[in-house]
Amino acid sequence: QVQLVESGGGSVQAGGSLLLSCAASGASGLINKICEMGWYRQTLGEDLEMVSSILMRSRGTAKYADSVKCRFAISRDNAKFTIDLQMTKLETDDTAVYYCAARPCVREWGRDSNYWGQGTKVTVSS
Repeated sequence: QVQLVESGGGSVQAGGSLLLSCAASGASGLINKICEMGWYRQTLGEDLEMVSSILMRSRGTAKYADSVKCRFAISRDNAKFTIDLQMTKLETDDTAVYYCAARPCVREWGRDSNYWGQGTKVTVSS
């Protein structure tokens, strides 16, 4: 009943930039109860890693994984339930599939408790 669609993935050289975008759609009764959205990423053989998140209410407090802090920036349009992730100074270790996720207010972040997008591939080459 809630769909998340990502866009903006691709291949870049180290030091370059990419902009990822995610849009949520579906039943308004569910969309309106999303409290937070963000981005996970996954490399082959690794667990999902929370990259960044942002509250869709209030002042939009953002959080970042230590590995991307100061290089990535998340932003929101809380009226449209869309988020962006501006990635700069990309490193080869940033190569992963990036998944948009949304957290209902009554749930904690988790693999089985979020709404998920299908993912978009980011490849960073040296």
